[in-house]
Amino acid sequence: MKQGGSDANFRRLRAVLFDMDDTLFDHRQSSRRGLVAIQQRYPCFQHTPLDDLERIHRSLLEEVHLQVLRGEMSLDQARTVRMERLFAQFGGQSSPEIVEEAARRYREVYQTSRQTVPGTLALLEALRPYVKIGIVSNNMLAEQQEKLRYLGLEPHIDILVVSEEVGILKPEAGIFQVALERLHCSAEEAVMIGDAWHNDILGARGAGIRAIWLNRYGMPVQTLR
Repeated sequence: MKQGGSDANFRRLRAVLFDMDDTLFDHRQSSRRGLVAIQQRYPCFQHTPLDDLERIHRSLLEEVHLQVLRGEMSLDQARTVRMERLFAQFGGQSSPEIVEEAARRYREVYQTSRQTVPGTLALLEALRPYVKIGIVSNNMLAEQQEKLRYLGLEPHIDILVVSEEVGILKPEAGIFQVALERLHCSAEEAVMIGDAWHNDILGARGAGIRAIWLNRYGMPVQTLR
């Protein structure tokens, strides 16, 4: 068989890096179930289609999560702030007690609904004999460690690099370089797989790493920041 350039490149692959949320862990599925739970309980959300409620909630989540990553609030505080802003968006009653109850309900359903993205375990098991596997995530270390344990993914992962731990956020090249150093490989010997075009794909490419976009929902590139 004639060996082409792509075969040679594949043979040089020594490490596969993954994003965590919505790449290995199905964050969106858990989030939607949490939103259904509060939609059913609070009248102010009941006349809004779930897709619209999800879109607004996702925007609030991204906004508040950046504050968490900058150390401006804890994860628990962020959940309360996010829910308070969600009630405000829909003109619902938002006493501290209602907000806390809604945040707690959303979190409980989110946690019990956690699962991997379909095909995750099979992919990791297929890769494991041939390459090192790492995760590069913009999140809190304890949060992601617990998630890996819950999902049963720990035995398949060699290294976990989290922005809180290293003080660098994707898409900055530095967080990818930390992962490469821990895996003892070069950028040319690695590939990054992620769902976020800006953070995962452009970030990895900026670090000299090949990247594969996991675009599960058919989003056009031009609409992504």
